[in-house]
Amino acid sequence: MHSEWARVASIYTRILEIPNRSLDNYFNRFKELVGSRPLSELRSAEETPVPPSGLSENGGQASEGDVHTVEPEDSVKPVTAGLTEAESEKYIALREEMYKKAKEFDSKISDFENAIRRPYFHVRPLNAAELENWHNYLDFMEGQDDLNKVVKLYERCLIACANYPEYWTRYVLCMEACGSMDIADNALVRATQVFVKRQPDIHLFAARFKEQNADIPGARAAYERVHTEIAPGLLEAIIKHANMEHRLGNLETSFSLYEQAISIEKGKEQSQVLPMLYAQYSRFVYLASGNAEKAREILATALDHVQFSKPLLEALIHLESIMSLPKRIDYLDSLVDKLIAPSSDSTASAAEREELSCIFLEFLSVFGDVQSIKKAEDRHAKLFLPHRSKSVLKKRLAEDYLSSDKSKVAKSYTDSASPAQSVMGGYPNAQQTQWPAGYGVQPQGWPPANQAQPQVQQWGPGYTQQGGATYGGSYTAPQVPAAVAPTAAYGAYPPTYPPQVKTDRS
Repeated sequence: MHSEWARVASIYTRILEIPNRSLDNYFNRFKELVGSRPLSELRSAEETPVPPSGLSENGGQASEGDVHTVEPEDSVKPVTAGLTEAESEKYIALREEMYKKAKEFDSKISDFENAIRRPYFHVRPLNAAELENWHNYLDFMEGQDDLNKVVKLYERCLIACANYPEYWTRYVLCMEACGSMDIADNALVRATQVFVKRQPDIHLFAARFKEQNADIPGARAAYERVHTEIAPGLLEAIIKHANMEHRLGNLETSFSLYEQAISIEKGKEQSQVLPMLYAQYSRFVYLASGNAEKAREILATALDHVQFSKPLLEALIHLESIMSLPKRIDYLDSLVDKLIAPSSDSTASAAEREELSCIFLEFLSVFGDVQSIKKAEDRHAKLFLPHRSKSVLKKRLAEDYLSSDKSKVAKSYTDSASPAQSVMGGYPNAQQTQWPAGYGVQPQGWPPANQAQPQVQQWGPGYTQQGGATYGGSYTAPQVPAAVAPTAAYGAYPPTYPPQVKTDRS
């Protein structure tokens, strides 16, 4: 509108470098612009060629003392027109190369772009397919070795996925790997202070990231913020903070972190974290300092202050398994018997009691004698095997019921078959007739018009309940009763703690 043709051409040049769905349209419009305006109006100041010094205006080289007559205008015009046309072709060719590269790249990312259903921000969660598409798109872009494109895609992604800490974490790590620490720090600040500031995961990541980059005060501040503001009593934060202090050589500070957390949890009614805190603290003391007596003392104190539970007893068994001989087998046996007895006041479920009994049996198989193993096996068989037999019997009855339903479907199918097929179905061991070679390739013709057509088979209700699927495709063999799930190894640290909910404090 303002006749700024050089700027219009510059905008077209920038557009032709960007993959988009309207590249063909923009390129055609660019060529129309070049054909309608002189090239001198389209070139930028950097693209305008500077004539070499010593050339006269008419294109000839001046020599001192020579007198040149002015040539007629018609003799110069064809040469100038030819140069202008060649320069225009070169000018368009450079943009066409950009256009082709952008077009090729657009074909590679079209599937990712088409899968983006919500490019804007919304508080409603994204579906799993769209989240996975963003991850795949970022994987592809990171493999292109173009930092500018990677940064732009991450910024686009974080508009729609601003409430997901994993994308912020990925952005920070990617920029760190590319050596762009300024961008990484900026993204981390935005995540921890604006977008996902109430989610503990991003603060735990920030603490580890700052520790790795020698910012120890920043790492401690991130942990303290989780302890005091974001999620007080979060077991993962306490453990990671204590481990960091241990790495820094501050063992007593690590112990004080556990003790402060235990003191706070004692003031709460029915704390779900307290048993696991004691278990973790005992394990940490033994592994970090080798003080077996203090580790046992911590668990003994826990038995006096918290309700008797599976996590505590499992921690005791694990601690005894990694300590030197002798093992306190009789002491552990009395505690296990107290927890798994049907008359105990423990809150452990039947499955937890059975699992704990199996863990103790595995412990005894390594460290126990024959009498202690027999005592524990007899107790386990008395308490849990009868219940398991009932559950297995119920499962078998259910499978038999399903098998009978499938046999009814099979019967209705075989009843509608030809007489020869019915006879063969009646004798499972009978061998079927071997058809001569070439039978399968013989063309099958329609029956004569006067031949009676077979009646349409009316399927029984059992078939329709199968959703109309053929018998052969829907039948599955009766399942063999599954064996008892393997129990957790006594040597592994208890994997059965109930997951702790990370509260989102507003």
